[in-house]
Amino acid sequence: MFNLKQLFLFLFISFVAVSCDSSTTQSEDHVDAEGFVLEVDETVVYREFEGEITVNELTMAVGAMIEVSVHLLDHDGNEIEHDDEEEEEAEGLTFDVVDTSIISVEAEEHEEDGDDDGHDHDHEGHELGFELTGLAEGTTTFTFSVMHDDHADYTSLPISVTITPAMLSCNGICLKNCCSAAIYATK
Repeated sequence: MFNLKQLFLFLFISFVAVSCDSSTTQSEDHVDAEGFVLEVDETVVYREFEGEITVNELTMAVGAMIEVSVHLLDHDGNEIEHDDEEEEEAEGLTFDVVDTSIISVEAEEHEEDGDDDGHDHDHEGHELGFELTGLAEGTTTFTFSVMHDDHADYTSLPISVTITPAMLSCNGICLKNCCSAAIYATK
């Protein structure tokens, strides 16, 4: 009987040790983001941090297509860097667009440093990104989720996008006085 008690005690301790070990490994695989920034041509056009939108300048023309990079932020507001182990468990983006007649959003594949646009973006590993296309004049919102396996590690607040008529613009996106400066210069 004494050996049976020792066997149960051994099995119980082994089970607890394995349970604690696997939960630690699982949490390391998840993204612990507190926010993100969206960049177009290395310019921040949207920033969300700890549930607050601090930059919201996402306006573009009908027919314009822009490449947007997503940079996740940690609890201090710094960009979360990806290491080689995290790349093996690469997360992806999913989107929910309120009005698909106004914008189209399509996830991009992960890109490495020195990608085919000829720029070295000084980021190690891969970048999350998407293509945003203005289809019709109007305003709509979309959300994105950073997926890990079959669940979201992070989901954004609704991101507002305004699509203006197809007119003179700065590379398809209007940033703080850019369009008014371009229009003024053409007069």
